[in-house]
Amino acid sequence: LRLYKKTSGNGTLTLYLGKRDYVDHVQNVDPIEGVVKIDSAGLAGRKVFVKLACAFHYGREDLDVIGLSFRKDIWVKHIQLYPDAGHKPNLTPMHVCLLKKAGEQGHAFTFDIATNLPCSVTLQPGPENAGKACGVDFEVKTYIATEADPEEKLDRKDTARMTVRKIQFAPDATGAPGPKADICKSFMMSDKPVHLQASLEKEIYYHGDPIDVNIKVKNETSRTVTKIKIIVEQTTDVVLYSADKYTKTVLSQDFGETIDANSTFDKSLAITPLLAENKKKRGLALDGRLKDEDTNLASNTIIRAGMDKEVLGILVSYKIKVNLMVSSGGLLGGLTASDIQVELPLILMHPKPQALDFYVAAAPQLSRVRVAAAAIIVMGYLLLLLPGDWDDSVVHWIEGL
Repeated sequence: LRLYKKTSGNGTLTLYLGKRDYVDHVQNVDPIEGVVKIDSAGLAGRKVFVKLACAFHYGREDLDVIGLSFRKDIWVKHIQLYPDAGHKPNLTPMHVCLLKKAGEQGHAFTFDIATNLPCSVTLQPGPENAGKACGVDFEVKTYIATEADPEEKLDRKDTARMTVRKIQFAPDATGAPGPKADICKSFMMSDKPVHLQASLEKEIYYHGDPIDVNIKVKNETSRTVTKIKIIVEQTTDVVLYSADKYTKTVLSQDFGETIDANSTFDKSLAITPLLAENKKKRGLALDGRLKDEDTNLASNTIIRAGMDKEVLGILVSYKIKVNLMVSSGGLLGGLTASDIQVELPLILMHPKPQALDFYVAAAPQLSRVRVAAAAIIVMGYLLLLLPGDWDDSVVHWIEGL
């Protein structure tokens, strides 16, 4: 079990978490289970709270010089930990592990995250930008104050905070076919058209995996298709404070496939949109970034029926454009070329890890299981290879593991 720890400047508070990624399963969200170690000698009669906030940042905090807030809280919840105000979470294996680290001064807490909240999204800053990036994030903060959510600004030495991520994995495969689009276009001076059909093999693709775009063309004209271009666009809809919508190209790839007059074409062309090819594009939506950790292109926003879109803060979607460049032929050639285009929706997400919950719950016992298994294997080999009688002490030793 990996341990995340943050201590306040005055050393009075220490925040412990066992993970920083919390999964939105659509019907429910992983609870945030943590522990705060409190040194009551440094409180001077004040109280200790822990807070979970989902907030939208849309500017640099260090520019707040005229009272203009660059942060909007979407959802906030406070828990009083000291003195005891009745918060008694059911202790989970995660709590037990963290309490062992914190010792007798540890106080356990649990936050249940509302299902209608957005996932963590960061808008990629430009190379010249510094400070906190725009986007939606979640923060766990423990602090010393006389009341929950005090109006006065807290002293930084009285707080300890950690950013966490709310993430969503792709739903289990349903076997549904992928999207399909087609178009039939005619040209001047030609009595026959070009038919273009594009399709994907499935609905959902995982970040970093190749995407096969199936393309079928029936060219009944006297013109030549000189090039096929595939473009992937990301659309970021900022719905919380304005109606801003941004579209960024995350992939543009040319394929030197030619389709002669009065001929057909049927082929799959592979593309892979990656953040590595878009590191300098300001405003690109990324999955929420934790400090000093890399990330990837943002996953699609999955909207449940009846959800308030404005609460989601930022909506992310993708589409694939397939273009055929068709020459006019004759003396003018490509100077009067025209294109044919179809669009396909694309869903990019992370695959669901296998047996993740089992390993988290079983973490305290895994080392003993490994030792016992190794011992049994070794003793089995010894029994086969070495002559002589073995007394019951060997069996008792193995059972004691």
